[in-house]
Amino acid sequence: MMLVRDILSWLLILGGGFFLVAGAIGVLRLPDFFTRQHAAGITDTMGAGLLLVGLMLQGGLTLVTVKLVLIIVFLSFTSPTSTHALAQAALSSGLKPLLGERREDLSSKT
Repeated sequence: MMLVRDILSWLLILGGGFFLVAGAIGVLRLPDFFTRQHAAGITDTMGAGLLLVGLMLQGGLTLVTVKLVLIIVFLSFTSPTSTHALAQAALSSGLKPLLGERREDLSSKT
């Protein structure tokens, strides 16, 4: 039973790491602020959630697991809220999303 728990926890930890790396690549590669923010916000919540669940399986039923649950609850409220607030601030300051423009079109404008 310990082996199954260890394998499952490591799969969750590796999955969380994959989502975090994919989000970092998305932040570097995507063309505008709003798509970069989407990549960062979604993968941050999913990656951190998977990592924390994997760590909870490793920790067992201890005080550490309770703290990790509180971190997940805090992240699930703050990450989407901060992403939304940042997008609203960008829109109200006049930043417009790229709609239908391609990267080639953007490079020819500069």
